[in-house]
Amino acid sequence: MKRICPGTVSALALIGLIVPAAHAQTAPLRYADPGADDGASAATNGGSGDAASAPSPLAPAGDAGNKPHRRTKIVPYLEVDQSVYDQVQPQSQVLTYTTLAAGADVTIGTHRTTGSASIRYEHHFSETRGTASSDTVTGLLRTTTELVPRALTFDFGGLATNTAIGPQGGTLLDPAYTTGSIYRIWSLYGGPSLSTHAGILAVKASYDLGYSEVDQLHSIVNTTTGVPADLFGHSLTQQGTASIGVRPGEILPFGLALNGAHIQEDMSSLDQRLVDDRIGIQAIQPVSRDLALVGDVGWEKLTVSQRNALLDANGNPVLTAGGQYITDSASPRQIAYRTDGLTWDVGVMWRPSRRTQASAFVGRRYDSTTYYGALGYAPNSRETLTVSVFDGIYGFGSGLTTALQQVPTDIAPTANPFNGNFGNCLYGGAAGACLGGALGSANALVYHVHGFNATSSVTVGRLTFNLGGGYFARRYLTAPGTVLASYDGVLDQTWYASGGVSGRIDQRTQFYLNSFVSLYHTDQVAAADLGDWGVNGTLSHHLTDHLVGTASFEVLGVNQQVAPDQVEMLGQLGLRYNFR
Repeated sequence: MKRICPGTVSALALIGLIVPAAHAQTAPLRYADPGADDGASAATNGGSGDAASAPSPLAPAGDAGNKPHRRTKIVPYLEVDQSVYDQVQPQSQVLTYTTLAAGADVTIGTHRTTGSASIRYEHHFSETRGTASSDTVTGLLRTTTELVPRALTFDFGGLATNTAIGPQGGTLLDPAYTTGSIYRIWSLYGGPSLSTHAGILAVKASYDLGYSEVDQLHSIVNTTTGVPADLFGHSLTQQGTASIGVRPGEILPFGLALNGAHIQEDMSSLDQRLVDDRIGIQAIQPVSRDLALVGDVGWEKLTVSQRNALLDANGNPVLTAGGQYITDSASPRQIAYRTDGLTWDVGVMWRPSRRTQASAFVGRRYDSTTYYGALGYAPNSRETLTVSVFDGIYGFGSGLTTALQQVPTDIAPTANPFNGNFGNCLYGGAAGACLGGALGSANALVYHVHGFNATSSVTVGRLTFNLGGGYFARRYLTAPGTVLASYDGVLDQTWYASGGVSGRIDQRTQFYLNSFVSLYHTDQVAAADLGDWGVNGTLSHHLTDHLVGTASFEVLGVNQQVAPDQVEMLGQLGLRYNFR
């Protein structure tokens, strides 16, 4: 969210960048004072806040627990680990493997650019007969660069993670290395944002281009119905916004802005397409120094369309060798969902200080009543709280891109020691964000979603406690007369939560302990719920300034109604060499 200079009515009242409520998961409506200091910290954006975030247990010696001014730091490393995997249920199976890994942890803190990145490549050498070796790549990136001071910025973000996918399309975000079919998820986005003036007018615009892909090693088939799940392949997402407005008192007693937005996602699966265009007029009326009323009315045209699968002579869909539907490019594009008409939103914005801000809105969109809002609270450098309520229409790619846009630029990600994933939620200096909902289902279907995310971080002495979670409810939109027609109106729901504690034992010894749980439920015919839970931890000790010894453990559980429960235990000893 753009900053709002505290303590003045005009700062709260001036409308800056405005985007449709349905397309922003943490801050549906954005307001800013062009005259405010955009470098100030804000409770809802971790990019420049100073609240402490959890240190990585593998950071160079002396870094843990300190909170200096951010500076650019690149720490490449090599690592070797010896791991043991023990499947306790449903049958006993013990495997061992050696992992060689190379990666880098990056912190960027220059006058123009802030950001964080972590990337890791692993090769697992199996030591058990009948079990193949494998490779994984994981990474997380979030940066923002000021190309022209106080005018033009460029944001960039990316994610590489691994997941196991159930027969109904639900995902396990923390699969063990040996968990059957592992799918790789990739997502990248980037684009510029403009904020400038033309006399009394505030002019803002932004554009983001995103690409997401799930590497489908093989298809998932529902064992009850025999029908293949239509898993996501890849998509290209475009999001653009523009706004021009004036503050209260310049022309009218209230602030006024004209805003427009465009979102489009083109998906590989059955050539599905989401196009959403909206133009609206928004007014904001301050009622006190820290409270304002907001009203918006506009016109929106949203269309979800797709083609059918190629059919054989018997009318059955033709599948690829991997079991995926082949698109019939000659078939007409069919409408899965369309709305074209008036939309409105009303709400309040509250900003009592530069470290606290909240908003709450209700409106009419997508032929239904929508509710959304956000809360950001960072009272000091050791406590943060972020809550968001959202409602929108997405595909897998646009939903994941939107979630990545909310990730703070000052994250200090701590990866799972056994698969390199980053879990459900991420934490920055003054805010947090969750990816668990957007990654909760790999189905290649456009959906109407509502839900919430919440994250909190507290530092007490040497310890940092993190807690996050949320709820993500998708109702799928598919066209009649196609192979996906039976999915229309089906509701999928994901609940997820995670919590952790990290800190120093002494100057050279650190630890991290994390737990997580998620539950996926779908209304699909003959489909079962999917749940997973786990606890993992790492103890690290700096043998020298560059050499780090680690000991890690993990206990995982998977619960499926159509299969026996699964319990796994993993242990690991490792050595990492940090090159700086």
